[in-house]
This record gives sequence, structure tokens and C-alpha cells, in this order.
Amino acid sequence: MHDAAALPIATYGARIPANTLVLPCKPEPLALDPAATALIIVDMQNAYASLGGYVDTAGFDISGAQGTIANIAAIADAARAAGILVVYLQNGWDPAYQEAGGPGSPNWHKSNALKTMRKRPELSGRFLAKGGWDYALVDPLQPRDGDLVVPKTRYSGFFNSTLDSTLRSRGIRSLVFTGIATNVCVESTLRDAFHLEYFSVMLCDATHDLGGKAIQTASEYNIETFFGWTSDTKTFLEAVKR
Repeated sequence: MHDAAALPIATYGARIPANTLVLPCKPEPLALDPAATALIIVDMQNAYASLGGYVDTAGFDISGAQGTIANIAAIADAARAAGILVVYLQNGWDPAYQEAGGPGSPNWHKSNALKTMRKRPELSGRFLAKGGWDYALVDPLQPRDGDLVVPKTRYSGFFNSTLDSTLRSRGIRSLVFTGIATNVCVESTLRDAFHLEYFSVMLCDATHDLGGKAIQTASEYNIETFFGWTSDTKTFLEAVKR
């Protein structure tokens, strides 16, 4: 018998272990061991999901971001009740932006938060600085007792962070992804998870893209075809409550 925390149902055949939840996904259903699974909530911060945050100020459409909050809150409550670890990723840098890298870093050139502040000096120091409103997690998604918060300084939650060691030390092998932005930090983290041998599923209606519906669709295709699996909020809630 395989002892992995998440495998396609076909791998188990008729011998699905006890205490395993079956999650319908694309391209096939997964068997998840709640004790070896973590819910990853990616960057649900004012910067990305609130009016007046960096993404809104930089001119991106965040109208769909608010719609993800209720879904993620329901998913997190169900995950906790099922014994699934809840992990928040929180993106940003020190107030002096040393962690963001200087002109020798591609992040300095590509980060829209940094570019917006350089273009509009009156905004200097406002976006994604640790300790500020923009960096903070949105009020409806504050961590609960037993949840973990992992800071990160780049798109992928695994880069130069404690995420991998935090998960492995708890025996986590499967990850359920939610958050913002689907095509940037969510997909970047999920791709790295694939290369680190985690089984990952993204709940599509609990994520929000930066770039439009075609971008969301492309990320969903990439994930379910190459890097993991996809499902949705209703399906996850039904699966964990059985």
C-alpha cells in the first residue's frame, strides 16, 4: 500500500485507507489524508484584496478579489474542523525594502508595487511594507489558534522561506491552494510544490487572477494538465464534511 498523503483514486483501487477524504478534481479525484494535508492561503492581504491597496492603486481589477474572501473563510473553517493544517502566506518586505532587492534584482524591475512607488514618490513606503496596513491580512481572514503564518519575499512561497521545512516537519505531503493571484503567487508556489514532491490541488473559485479571465483559465489549464489538480469550494466543502 502506498503511504503518500494524496494519490489519485485509481492508484488505491478498492483499498482506500480509513480516515481518507475523496476530493473530486480535474483530471481525476484525489484521496487526501487530512493529517498530512495543509490548506495554503496565499497573500490574502489588503495589498491584493482591498480597495486602496497596492493592486487597486496600480490599476489592476480587484473586483473579483472580494468574492474569494467568503469562499476562503468557509474553506478554512471546514479544513480546521477536518484536522487540516491552515497556513497563511504573507508577501512583503522590511520597511526599508532591503528584502525586495535593489536594481540588480529582477524583482526590483518587475514588482508592480515597487514600480508604482517609484512612479509616484508620494506613495513611497506605503506598499507591502511589514507592519503596514497594505501588508496586513484582510480582516475576515485573520489566523486562528493553531494556524501558521509564513512570510515570503518573492512570488513563490517556497523561495527563501520556512515553508518547506514547516510542512515537512509536520508530515505534510498534500496542499490545497487558495488566494491571490492565481497566475502569479498561487501558480508560482504550486509549481515549486510540484518540484518538491507535494501533491497540490487548487480550488479555482477561491483564487483570483491579475490579468483577466483568460489568464485564470490558462493557469487552471497549466495546473490540471502539468502540475497538479483543480477543484472548487463547494466540492471541497462537501468532501471534508462527509
